[in-house]
Amino acid sequence: MPIFEENIYFGSPVEQFKAHSDEILGVIHDVCFSPFHILGPKVNAFEDDFAQWHDSPYCVGVGSGTDALTLTMKAMGIGKGDEVITVSHTALATVASIALTGAKAVLVDIDKETCTISPKKIETAITTNTKAIMPVHLYGFPCDMDAINAIAQKHNLYVIEDCAQAHGAKYKGQKVGTIGDAGCFSFYPTKNLGAIGDGGGVITKHADIAQKIRQLRQYGWNDERIGEYASGVSRLDALQAAVLSVKLKHLDNDIAKRRTIAAEYDRLIDWSKFDRPKESENCKAAYHLYVIMSPRRNGLIEAMKKENVFLGVHYEHSAHKNPGYKEYIKLPDDGLTVTEHMSNVVVSLPMYPELELSKVAKITEFLNEF
Repeated sequence: MPIFEENIYFGSPVEQFKAHSDEILGVIHDVCFSPFHILGPKVNAFEDDFAQWHDSPYCVGVGSGTDALTLTMKAMGIGKGDEVITVSHTALATVASIALTGAKAVLVDIDKETCTISPKKIETAITTNTKAIMPVHLYGFPCDMDAINAIAQKHNLYVIEDCAQAHGAKYKGQKVGTIGDAGCFSFYPTKNLGAIGDGGGVITKHADIAQKIRQLRQYGWNDERIGEYASGVSRLDALQAAVLSVKLKHLDNDIAKRRTIAAEYDRLIDWSKFDRPKESENCKAAYHLYVIMSPRRNGLIEAMKKENVFLGVHYEHSAHKNPGYKEYIKLPDDGLTVTEHMSNVVVSLPMYPELELSKVAKITEFLNEF
């Protein structure tokens, strides 16, 4: 008999919906009977709430987290011939967003303790074509933003924070997304703040960047619907905004639950058999994922499946391993040693606010025996 009768996944948008279903169904009803299904008052209200939650002056809602990154770079004038420094150990969306501008992703290695971008590797990657640094707050772990900002200021570069996995994570008490020039978020259903479809948003302190993104998300239109820039469409719809506004009210509590679950894993796992990314002293991780490292990852995944526990891998295929992006990628001369190692050993355990601690105990008991 498996240890669980029901399936346990590494993330569960269904459980999050069930936790807030009455509120969510209520706002869906409101949107369906309103004249505004794209943008409109619900989107405006969410943008205001998300900006306020970050103590930031501006938020712009867009169609996805990838679009949030791409439109931010376009608003900054980044395009063909330019370079953006980032990592390969991330969701492919990070590099895809750079490719969509026509720029090149200059990849550097990650820190072996945190699995986030290594500031020591950044400066050697800067050229006359470099326009921005894109740190990824992977798994909900903040990057070393003081070091990154110092390098950016020295070389007059933009800092674009990829916060797709880090809603609510803090660096020295400040929420990520507000530390660089812009913070880009995904509202994909499994994220810490997830919609019931796709969506994204940009936080920024720069009025001009916010205004240009608002135009770029809709044909480059100004207030008179005159297209001042050539652009496509990437609009956050009212339905997703309404759902996000409901979930935003619970986000602080949900992050606290994630941290409680992470602490239980920390306490129960036999660390003589496994390793994990470390939470830096000045950081407060949001634990979008709870990731461990195991040299026997594939065997562990198969063994857990038989117990109805379905683990994830973030990420087995590093960005530079995707052949369709080869022309948009520049690799370092000294390689990506840590990235290559992590892609072979990382595995994501179940992590979502509604996960019961009794289930965490059963998972870790099996893990330790394996």
